[in-house]
Amino acid sequence: MRLNFRKIYLGRFDWVLIISVLLLIVMGMSAIYSVDLSNGSELLLFKKQMIALLIGFALLFAAGFTQQNFFRATAKWWYVGSLLLLVLVLFAGQSIRGTTGWFVFAGFSFQPVEFAKVGLILMMAYIITHFGRRFERPLFFFGTLIVTLIMMALIMMQPDLGSALIVGSIWFALMILIGARKLFVVGLTMCGILLAVFAWFFLLHDYQKDRITTFINPEKDKLMAGYNVYQSTIAVGSGKVFGRGLGYGSQSQLRFLPETQTDFIFSVIGEELGLVGVSILLILYVIILWRILLIIKNNTDDFSAVVASGVFILFLSQFIVNVGANIGLLPVTGVTLPFVSYGGSSLIMNLLLIGILESMVSRGSGG
Repeated sequence: MRLNFRKIYLGRFDWVLIISVLLLIVMGMSAIYSVDLSNGSELLLFKKQMIALLIGFALLFAAGFTQQNFFRATAKWWYVGSLLLLVLVLFAGQSIRGTTGWFVFAGFSFQPVEFAKVGLILMMAYIITHFGRRFERPLFFFGTLIVTLIMMALIMMQPDLGSALIVGSIWFALMILIGARKLFVVGLTMCGILLAVFAWFFLLHDYQKDRITTFINPEKDKLMAGYNVYQSTIAVGSGKVFGRGLGYGSQSQLRFLPETQTDFIFSVIGEELGLVGVSILLILYVIILWRILLIIKNNTDDFSAVVASGVFILFLSQFIVNVGANIGLLPVTGVTLPFVSYGGSSLIMNLLLIGILESMVSRGSGG
């Protein structure tokens, strides 16, 4: 199917959604700028994120002006393409912090797993709509499970536990939302528990086990395994109501807290912008999720509704996992905060997803 662009007035876009996303990105860029101050005067991270922002918004509007049927017709190729990239990165990718998950060229990096999340959401929507609401069939449940497990297996080979869990959560939540057979869901849950036990003894690396045990008791080893979580909670708490000010957070500026631009960007915001900044961030996420829920509610097209549901699950799960890790409620798994954390691949793909949603709003079926 050829790529068709439609005559759509900008006024038919969901500008509440777009502006909320933009404000969230501004908060993230401010935090990244602050972190960059401690790295020197070149502001390399900030500049790279700005380039990703421009690319992402270009894709957002390109997708928004694209016929919604294009994404339905090409869903299988998005999925196949993502699998090919996940395989290729294992052989030609660069290892960063123990994970072979990036293509690096000309000083810029691309993480295929972010593209894979888009591919899985589109593929799930394609399969679900083609089963004609016959979701109780074993072929549907286990077929979609295999499609997801293939992707998860390739991600785990990097290894990237956090992203694999996010991909799995998208599939699992969709199965519950569409009303898949309860017997299969319960049975799989029990198998998942057994698999978790098996993974603990035979699959997980030592550093991944450390993250889990640190979550249970972060103060047990403050200087080693529990260091990140302990410093993160200090940073969030020290911001109080109005924060220390951008560039004045001791935990981030003096590098007591590692990976501040990615895993612990929420802690930077909490320390430097305080409760006020964190509250604004939370409100913006609520608005974004609310607008996506309106798209799901008002959409008469099953494919569009499932895609929007997948995006909702993706954003919500990453938000919960990242913020939960920052305040010591969940293990640190390396999951970034959507639109806020540093990472060009994540920002570009998330903006692309917003564009795909806009194509569904603009066609007159969204909220």
